[in-house]
Amino acid sequence: MNSGLSIFKLWVEGGFVIQLTGVILLLMSIASWTVMVVKGMMIYRAKEQAKQLHDFWHSPDLNKALETLESSEQDANPFKALALEGQNAMRHHRHTEKHLHDSLDLNDWITSSLRNSIDDMKEKFGSGLIVLASIGSTAPFVGLFGTVWGIYQALITISDSGMSSIDKVAGPVGEALVMTAFGLAVAIPAVLGYNALLRGNQYIASRLNRFAYDLRAFYVAGFHRNNADKAFSE
Repeated sequence: MNSGLSIFKLWVEGGFVIQLTGVILLLMSIASWTVMVVKGMMIYRAKEQAKQLHDFWHSPDLNKALETLESSEQDANPFKALALEGQNAMRHHRHTEKHLHDSLDLNDWITSSLRNSIDDMKEKFGSGLIVLASIGSTAPFVGLFGTVWGIYQALITISDSGMSSIDKVAGPVGEALVMTAFGLAVAIPAVLGYNALLRGNQYIASRLNRFAYDLRAFYVAGFHRNNADKAFSE
């Protein structure tokens, strides 16, 4: 009960600076948890979608294989997008009019298209991580600033009242340290979340790279060539 009253006292008596610092830390916390939840769900769905690749490669033809990769507008499947990108690149290279990029052979063209698609997906999955990194690195200093300001205000108050005993100093200083604890409470989950999401993104990127290698072999090297030709025939 006294702890709650002390925090409330710090909030009321700390003035505009303490209140602004507290609001900033609260917004940082909301932003970091939002990023962690949204990106965590995105990675979880991608991992579940990666399990569909077994059915993809055991389908009788390309069209049926694409049907095994479930997706929707709200839940895009990065593996299906990669397969479609390879298919579109193959069609484009075969049926387009002569352009500068047609000087590339089919292998280089497919490889370039798949690599560009993977880069776009990495950017999509990695968006928001800079927010977590920034919050994790700055939140402790924001809290420390609040603590320094709170101690400064407390010392001024003590000096004006003429009370200099240790019991009169310890209380206000201890209350000011709450802002540092608040900053750490915001930063620690952000740092842990950043590391977890980074590892998840690396796993998805690894699966995409392996899938892209297999797709290139399918489209270019002639693996399942007959099925591929049938899928591309008009």
